[in-house]
Amino acid sequence: MQLDIRKSITTAVMVVIGFLFLFPFFWMISASLKQETEVFNFPIEWIPKQWNAVQNYTQVWVNTPFAQYYGNSVFVTVITTVLSVLVSCLAAYGFTKVKFKGREAIFLILLVVYMIPHQAILVPQFILYRWLGMYDTLTGLILLNSFSVLGTFLLRQAFMSINDEYLESARMDGAGHMRIFRSVMVPLVRPVIATYAILRFIWTWNDYQNPLIFLKSQKLFTLQLGIQSFGNENGQFYSLVMAGAVSAILPLLIVFIVGQKHVIEGISAGGVKG
Repeated sequence: MQLDIRKSITTAVMVVIGFLFLFPFFWMISASLKQETEVFNFPIEWIPKQWNAVQNYTQVWVNTPFAQYYGNSVFVTVITTVLSVLVSCLAAYGFTKVKFKGREAIFLILLVVYMIPHQAILVPQFILYRWLGMYDTLTGLILLNSFSVLGTFLLRQAFMSINDEYLESARMDGAGHMRIFRSVMVPLVRPVIATYAILRFIWTWNDYQNPLIFLKSQKLFTLQLGIQSFGNENGQFYSLVMAGAVSAILPLLIVFIVGQKHVIEGISAGGVKG
């Protein structure tokens, strides 16, 4: 009986905490649907008396370069996520299932590199990109996040949990490394790959520092820089700013809703194997 009471109290507390976390999100959506004069009414009117959603979102998407910023972010984020997952998977497979001289030493060097704060290498990166002609290009921005030590480390741990007998069986059937990687290893660690892909997508979509430093042309701005520019021009119109913010987080919600099953599977698999 006491246990049931404790569970009920704990559930109620978590619901309250969850609502507090979601409160700004609900207010943002509500504000994006209102006329400007109703945004700061108190007490808060969650459901607008006069809906202004069409005008607000039309103003954001049609009368500003917001769609261009959005397209740049989608392009950079999708390509970066695909490349980062592919490179990390191949590197993790090499560090776990391919034996070569100096394998552990090279991986140790990668971990040491990961310990260096990103801000400490911004100046050398900037100089290198200017020299290579990739400054102020979306290609350069994509390459910045396409090679991840963290992704390699996470996927390496997943590959290490796979018994080598799977590989031996595949080799007996005449499979080479690429076929083993594609047909045996990847399907076995799919939840972990999906988890990292979702994280990489979120990190890249929300990235502000790299576009700020490595992009100069406004036509190449990603959504984070675009929202800053949009906010500077329309900061006095909170309904418009909130409409832009809601549009910006929509892909993150879609990705998480679609991929949450894989994330849960990845966490569960890690818990069982641990």
